[in-house]
Amino acid sequence: MSPPLVPEISLHLAHEAVPLWQKTEEELGGMGLPPPFWAFAWAGGQALARHVLDRPELVRGKRVIDLASGSGLVAIAALRAGAAGVLAADIDPFSLEAIRLNAALNGVAPEVTGEDLLGAPAPDCDVILVGDLFYEKDLAERVFSWLLSAGERNIAALIGDPGRSYLPRADLTKLGEYRVAVTRDLEDAEIKLTSVWRPSRYC
Repeated sequence: MSPPLVPEISLHLAHEAVPLWQKTEEELGGMGLPPPFWAFAWAGGQALARHVLDRPELVRGKRVIDLASGSGLVAIAALRAGAAGVLAADIDPFSLEAIRLNAALNGVAPEVTGEDLLGAPAPDCDVILVGDLFYEKDLAERVFSWLLSAGERNIAALIGDPGRSYLPRADLTKLGEYRVAVTRDLEDAEIKLTSVWRPSRYC
């Protein structure tokens, strides 16, 4: 199916979160595992994908990293918008398979890695795209520090976020705002007002 805000892209998506979450735990033999981020088009990713498709000059001809790629939606959007190459990174092995399946469905081929990119300086690139990754305090701090370090090397960063608690808004400049339809299985509302940001220090 196609995410509501990005109808030109098709993805393999789950209809319900809980049964798939339980199945994932069964397959891996564990409890309390993270939700299957790769099986849904999260609001932050949808807004970021829409923003990139509508403003292809942001990525056209550039080397792009899609951090915590999930379903691969943002990576696919960047390639559709003319990026020279995209590295879709996610530490979840299920996500890596989802990215490959979804990329093939849309006729594009990002490079895919399961490496935790936050453990080292950002690989050489021109733009880093981050969809909906500021939902935990420690993770948010790691991500933003990593993005600022990348910015010192003239690497641009774009963030899609639906109002997560740990987004450092005071240090960001808003570039766009979108109303994104989401599922109640995952969110606290059926429509999430979602924004695209970039670090103010490098605007």
